[in-house]
Amino acid sequence: MSTILIAEDDRGIADFMKRGLIAAGYSCEVVESGPAAFVMARSGDFDLMILDLGLPHMDGADVLTQLRALRVTVPVIVLTARTSLDDRLRALEGGADDYMPKPFQFAELLARVRLRLSERQTVSAELTRDDMILDLKTQRVKINDKWKDLSRRELSLLETFMRNPGQILSRAQLLSRVWGMEFDPGSNVVDVYIRSLRKKIGAERIETIRGSGYRLL
Repeated sequence: MSTILIAEDDRGIADFMKRGLIAAGYSCEVVESGPAAFVMARSGDFDLMILDLGLPHMDGADVLTQLRALRVTVPVIVLTARTSLDDRLRALEGGADDYMPKPFQFAELLARVRLRLSERQTVSAELTRDDMILDLKTQRVKINDKWKDLSRRELSLLETFMRNPGQILSRAQLLSRVWGMEFDPGSNVVDVYIRSLRKKIGAERIETIRGSGYRLL
């Protein structure tokens, strides 16, 4: 049975989610503050966290950033009334696996919970491409017998490329698969992370296909 941590200071919403998730077969625990969410999430006792951004004493975005800095890999679904693009980008860049605005439909939340838990269970520990090894658990890549640390988003980006070797992936596809966002023609976030990733694995490994996207060689 998967165990879910609900970090939500609105007791009505928290109780509603808890009842629904328990009825769906999950074990749940609720915390109502940012510090409590941070301590519980880093314990390793939970398979997924549903995180509100507007938590007392410590903002949910800060909880997420600090967890990822410690390499806590628990999947996080942000569920919040904050719907601005800046808030969404901050959460996703901070390591959120998914983002849902309030008000919400429980059926959609449950579907996303099942998806994230399924992804975690089916992901293999390592991916290999020629002389490059990506360790998904330690969040590192081995190049020329040297290990290099990756940020969570760099890890997701490289994983996407390694699961689709030789395939041209458009910016829209990468934005959707890695950030969970609809394509925004004004956003350069994909290009920024491609540059960052190239510095770590070698610029020659990721080819730019003008007008189409990128390809892992």
